[in-house]
Amino acid sequence: MADSEPLVIREDLDGIATLTLNRPDKLNALTPGSFVALREHLDAIAADTTIGCVVLKGSGRSFCAGHDLSSISSGERAPSKHYEPETVDALERMPQPTIAQIHGHCFTGGLELALACDFMIAAESTKLGDTHGQWGLVPVWGMSVRLPERVGRSTARELMFTSRRISGTEAAEIGLVDRAVPDSLLGEVVAVLAGEILTNSRGTNRIVKQLMAAHTDMGRTEALLHERSMPFGRAEDMADRMAGN
Repeated sequence: MADSEPLVIREDLDGIATLTLNRPDKLNALTPGSFVALREHLDAIAADTTIGCVVLKGSGRSFCAGHDLSSISSGERAPSKHYEPETVDALERMPQPTIAQIHGHCFTGGLELALACDFMIAAESTKLGDTHGQWGLVPVWGMSVRLPERVGRSTARELMFTSRRISGTEAAEIGLVDRAVPDSLLGEVVAVLAGEILTNSRGTNRIVKQLMAAHTDMGRTEALLHERSMPFGRAEDMADRMAGN
């Protein structure tokens, strides 16, 4: 890939913003520069009311093979100490529903990005895994929190303690991904899901995401009371949608 090519490409179509990790020659392994480019797009999309859904995918043969270890050894640094995990947090906080479209490799840092999305749709042949232990690294981008939330603590321990790679099919069986589909249908399935999301109220989707995020640290009774107080108001298009019926 030429140095002038963007590390993350944004393409908008009919209310869907597709972000493509763009280091295909490196299986989209993540560098500090990748995170800077990704954060710029996330911040712009979060403020863009024309976008109702975000798809994150990778160019070439893979979604993302993880952190580019050569960038660690070379001393390349992000703009601030916690820039990378804060970017993953920003992805998780996106007001629009987000879909990770996963194919090829999805390891470690790539898996942490995918786990921050609302939906994870994988090709059946995808290989997924957490390889921190293989390299003597420790997670700082959220793996020890988001992976157990997805698959439970015991299964998360097994995946993390062994660095085992599993297929997209097996990932669906254990709940790591929401769906595993034939490789040839991956893009189509993601497009259908994104299209279904776009038929819904963007305001409702945004508020539901805010409610779920807020309730993470609340007890059940507190969360129920919080919801009924309507802390984020109503969807802006409620009246128009109700009138349309």
